[in-house]
Amino acid sequence: MRALLVTSVGVTCAAALTLPLATPAASAPAPHSASALPPSTSPASPGAGPPSAQAEATTREAPASDASDASETEPRNAESAAAEPAGSTQSLPLAPLATPSDRVAGAAAVQGLPQRDARPFSLVGVVWDDAEAELHGTVQVRTRATGTTRWSDWQDVETHNAEHAADLGSAEREGRTVRGATAPLWVGDSDGVEVRVRPEAPDPQDRAATSVPLPEGMRLELVDPGEAPGENPEEAPGENSGEGSAESADEDSAPEPARRASAGRAAAAPAGLAADTPPAAALPEVLTAEIAAASAVNAELAELGATVIPALTQAETLESVNLAPGAKPYIGPRPKIVTRKGWGADEKLREKNFGYSKTVKAAFVHHSATGNNYTCKQAPSVLRSIYRYHVKSSGWRDFGYNFAVDKCGNIYEGRAGGVTKAVLGAHTLGFNTNTMGIAVLGSYTSTNPPAAAVTAVSKLTAWKLGLFGRNPKGKITLVSGGSNKYKAGVKVKMNVISGHRDGFATECPGARLYKKLGKARTSSAKLQGR
Repeated sequence: MRALLVTSVGVTCAAALTLPLATPAASAPAPHSASALPPSTSPASPGAGPPSAQAEATTREAPASDASDASETEPRNAESAAAEPAGSTQSLPLAPLATPSDRVAGAAAVQGLPQRDARPFSLVGVVWDDAEAELHGTVQVRTRATGTTRWSDWQDVETHNAEHAADLGSAEREGRTVRGATAPLWVGDSDGVEVRVRPEAPDPQDRAATSVPLPEGMRLELVDPGEAPGENPEEAPGENSGEGSAESADEDSAPEPARRASAGRAAAAPAGLAADTPPAAALPEVLTAEIAAASAVNAELAELGATVIPALTQAETLESVNLAPGAKPYIGPRPKIVTRKGWGADEKLREKNFGYSKTVKAAFVHHSATGNNYTCKQAPSVLRSIYRYHVKSSGWRDFGYNFAVDKCGNIYEGRAGGVTKAVLGAHTLGFNTNTMGIAVLGSYTSTNPPAAAVTAVSKLTAWKLGLFGRNPKGKITLVSGGSNKYKAGVKVKMNVISGHRDGFATECPGARLYKKLGKARTSSAKLQGR
């Protein structure tokens, strides 16, 4: 496998792009200068999609460089394993379960799996063959903590499907095998599972009514995120923030791999080494071509291979942007952002090329609906699991959201392509073009989002929307690409910071988080200096 050797000294963007083994970076647009506003970039060709899932039960390992079906079940070679995180997906077909309800006239059969052992996993979801088919019913799972006999209570899995996806007619949607899917649910380290899927009961007032059949080809996906290279098990400060506070979102709450971004890798001198003997030289870090390409699009903001993009003060942020003479700068200070390398994204999973819109007019806020039973040190693992579920299980080209925020207020780079650019996501069906999607990790229908997370949304939008001249408290007109709320071609006036439910009939981002968006708009505008 081709690899890129990068020393700890750092490499400039121009130098990185001229190194002979960094050729995949050519598929991305040339990184613009940090001193200029993001350019209006035409969408790039998404390229070929990932292979479809095998029909029989299988375990999908992280693929080799050709991403073929055959390679999915083969372990990666030693060179690749050293640079990319491990991880796998167990895909198990569901079958009818005999239950008393089956004897009720007109009732459809319940499907699922009885209690069974499994290889270790941390996230679950259910997928099916037809992406256009809705699952009208309930999905519940029980899991067993790894190495114990302790089973969880039944947990509900959100059955939403169509509202989180690439737009109909887009290359990402039409040019690949996209599947219907529930929301993923984070369950923690587990090695046993039981699942049941119940169809909606027929209307008791309609004697002729029958249950809506469940989608065909339903499979349980058990995702193991693997460990990112260099991942440290130490807890991040402030991770037990509960309802949280704005203070818990400070710079020190980033996961350990991110906090070590600029610490260097110089080795300590062995015991007994003469005082005048220089310390051992830092070993060069090996970056695969795919990692280098994903990092190069941010190379004007941080060194190649960085795990974080450092925060800037407002003055520093404004200095980095060339404004027209007399223009009023309404750009918030750049927050610290954990890069894809920082959370351990396996860059071989995604499609190689990057896709773009022309601009960013609005931000849609989501919740990931993965549950709140995660710690902030686990947030990178949650992200790796969602990423694998989006690409390998659901058939998307990459992680669906442009950014993610955890309960401690840490901000993460999502879909690859550059944090300052108008990267085309798959977060809000009908309104992915010229917008960005921010997922707050957790479920906030009946739980209040931590204040730190809301503050992080304000910081992120103040900066990113400011780069494109948007007022967080303003309105914007978007053209629908087609959703269950607005037909394709309809012009819709929305808040510049909107919730997912504003563009699609859905519970997302949860009632409790949705109520906080007004505060986020006000805080974001204030950070811009409005």
